[in-house]
Amino acid sequence: MPKIQSLCKYQDPDNSPQQEFCCQEEPNDTGLCYWHDKSFDKTGSEVKEQLELYAKNGGLLRGICLKRANLENVDLVNHHKKVGYDFSYADFYHTDLRDSHLFNIKLDHASVMKADLRGANLNCADLQNTNFLGAKWQGAKFENVKIGKKIRQENEAKKSIKKGKTQESQDYLQQAEEIYRDLRKHAEQEGIFTLSGFFIHKELTMRRLQLPRYSTKRALSKLVDLFCGYGEAPLRIISLSIMIIFICALLYSFTGLNYQDNIHNVSSQHTISENFSVFLSSIYFSVVTFTTLGYGDITPIGISRTIAAVEAFTGSFTLALFVVVFVKKMTR
Repeated sequence: MPKIQSLCKYQDPDNSPQQEFCCQEEPNDTGLCYWHDKSFDKTGSEVKEQLELYAKNGGLLRGICLKRANLENVDLVNHHKKVGYDFSYADFYHTDLRDSHLFNIKLDHASVMKADLRGANLNCADLQNTNFLGAKWQGAKFENVKIGKKIRQENEAKKSIKKGKTQESQDYLQQAEEIYRDLRKHAEQEGIFTLSGFFIHKELTMRRLQLPRYSTKRALSKLVDLFCGYGEAPLRIISLSIMIIFICALLYSFTGLNYQDNIHNVSSQHTISENFSVFLSSIYFSVVTFTTLGYGDITPIGISRTIAAVEAFTGSFTLALFVVVFVKKMTR
């Protein structure tokens, strides 16, 4: 009988009946091949050329371990193909990837923890759920990358919070804040300001979540986030302004306004058209009060005075905030 060739026993986390990732390399004593076995020393100078050849020959790159490997200037671009090499779940811990060519690479659920990525080309890379903790980014090309809405540490922190593991969640939140800060600084250096804005919002959100849940600082931080997204969402201020104007207009409709010595308010004794006319007048007065124009043709009475005072104060603050946020966004 012909001898059945044994294969690497690497088990991919994404294996399913519909799709299975199998390594065709010969295993060693541990049942894993050279690339998937974490016990193999891959710090030698020959690893770079071997990896490039392995990738070109269609070897399974998912889950391979390249801890501390010297891959400076390595070419891992899947040339003449629309899809880049798939390094999902791969381990690049402390790997030297300086000036490496990683265009369109997929690093989903991979780890580049403390990896040296200075000068690397990561344009169009898929970096969703990647562990970036301690990675060096200086000079790395970073355009059109896919980060996802949350990095791995943020997801883990949310899971720990649900399980009531306070200390563990704090550790993950601190790591997430550090990663977002490093990514933000790099995006600013590369002039990718939209991405930088996303990272600074995330960085400050992680910092807020580390504060005591019912503390004043956390509540104020949340308000700043709701109002303007930590200075990154001027459209939120516009939406907030419209909401305040509309709510105050409703209140004026019922508390009453003075126009030409007549009290105008919504009443069941009035027709629908008359009540609607009162509401339109209230909208007009609310806009004038919010913007602190104060024409004086309509004046508040009774409780309306208190509402108008609060709206005027809120309006002056909100308009000033909008100018600051808008100028900040436009001058980047």
